[in-house]
Amino acid sequence: MAPSKQPQPPFSKDERVLCFHGEMLYEAKILDVQPSDNGEGFQYKIHYKGWKSSWDDWVFQDRVRKFSDENKDLASQLLSQFRNLQSGKTTKGLKKALRANGSDLGSARGSEERTAAATTQSGRGPRRARDFDLEHEDAFHSRPSIKLPMPDHLKAMLVDDWENVTKNQQLVPLPHPHPVDQIFDDYLNYERHNRIPGSASVEVLEEIIAGLREYFDKCLGRILLYRFERAQFHELHQQWNSGTNSEHKGPCDTYGAEHLSRLLVSLPELVAQTNMDQQSVNRLREELMKFTRWFGNNTVKYFVNEYETPSQEYVDQARNA
Repeated sequence: MAPSKQPQPPFSKDERVLCFHGEMLYEAKILDVQPSDNGEGFQYKIHYKGWKSSWDDWVFQDRVRKFSDENKDLASQLLSQFRNLQSGKTTKGLKKALRANGSDLGSARGSEERTAAATTQSGRGPRRARDFDLEHEDAFHSRPSIKLPMPDHLKAMLVDDWENVTKNQQLVPLPHPHPVDQIFDDYLNYERHNRIPGSASVEVLEEIIAGLREYFDKCLGRILLYRFERAQFHELHQQWNSGTNSEHKGPCDTYGAEHLSRLLVSLPELVAQTNMDQQSVNRLREELMKFTRWFGNNTVKYFVNEYETPSQEYVDQARNA
């Protein structure tokens, strides 16, 4: 019997591609290709255009896209959506809350201003929109950032979560028995008792939790799912859009602690892409640390005890997605 033919990777060395970094899609080049450790698909060593080689990274296949007109349009849409997220309800809510505490979310380094400057200098529109290039590395590092300590047992649960989904091909049971909305409501009820009613501190608390709800809604389908979970999300998304389920209408009342934990570890990178000043970022960090400590102390209550094993039909659908 002739040996089975080794499948060829869909992307090749030196190919020009687009690659997800956080929730954004950037132009990149493939430096090397190797099979994934689990034997399914391939891994690619990526060099992001415009960045030093120290930022080169090995990524899984589901983060890489062909450098096609369709995917370039997708990159533009993601950039536009992220700017809307910055300038919309979430950022406005955080501005209001942090101003009440004496801070202001300046926009001196906002993406809109960088875009306007690029348009003025070149006369041909923003370079980032044309080339899907990354910002200059120095500009990135000059942005305010946060370090959000995670309790060790919560880190371990994130590892278990990753193994359950990617290795064991299991799913978090949904709708979740303790959805994100419930977690946030419980935390608000707990933390309000530690603050003076009607104070600026309470307003900060409420605005930041409102911002986290919206970040969860916006980020779930973009950066918080593993590939194996996308078919499950697609089915739920159809139910939300159709209005057939009056009790579960979106991510925050359907998903739970497992996916909220993934958002928490993504927040430092997301905050680095906002236009908040350092004082505002420090205030945000204080609030996030309080929430993370409380959340870590209540993992037994909010995390599911067992993941569910989907049908073979689902497994086949997820693999071919």
